[in-house]
Amino acid sequence: MARHYSETEVVAILEDLDPARLHAFVAAHVVTPVVTSQGHAFTEADVARLQLLCDLSDIYGLPTDALPMVMSLIDQLNTARGDMRALIQAVASEPDDVRGRIRRSVRQLRIVTLGQG
Repeated sequence: MARHYSETEVVAILEDLDPARLHAFVAAHVVTPVVTSQGHAFTEADVARLQLLCDLSDIYGLPTDALPMVMSLIDQLNTARGDMRALIQAVASEPDDVRGRIRRSVRQLRIVTLGQG
């Protein structure tokens, strides 16, 4: 079972995070903790996401109201990466002739796409 952290634990783990900032991130829906009878519970992925949010805000000066859009783009990119990994594995498991047809098709599509630009 995945480990969950309380609000107090998360604030203690992340030095750039205080309770007000944590509540602002939750209110902005850029992190979605599990709601329990003891309050919010955060997964390790939530903790990593909160660190990224702090970094985006502090290091890169990203305003809080821009965080939902940026995090949505990051989530989409991560999903696309996972899809691409799965597709590569699926193609790799196909016979040589199928992989060759896919390779030629991809090459042709790239030429067509580049030719239209």
